[in-house]
Amino acid sequence: MEMTAQQLSQYNGTDPSKPIYVSVKGRVFDVTTGKSFYGPGGAYAMFAGRDASRALAKMSKNEEDISPNLDGLSDKEIGVLNDWENKFVAKYPVVARLVS
Repeated sequence: MEMTAQQLSQYNGTDPSKPIYVSVKGRVFDVTTGKSFYGPGGAYAMFAGRDASRALAKMSKNEEDISPNLDGLSDKEIGVLNDWENKFVAKYPVVARLVS
């Protein structure tokens, strides 16, 4: 299944009848089982319904870093992002691919 950023934004945890999705490197993960982290009030709630790739790479919760844009990241940051991606793959099902 393919999903746009607009569609992804509808799965941000604010509607309890919908799952919570986070995108990493264009893959959309169902993180609903991690609701305590990604749901409203959770430590990573700002990533819900969005592509968190840049923020994860930079270990940042800054609004301007919550983006799929990987331009200008260091090799170390790309490595950090790959580690995050592997954690997501191991823990959460992939439900879609993010398209522009």
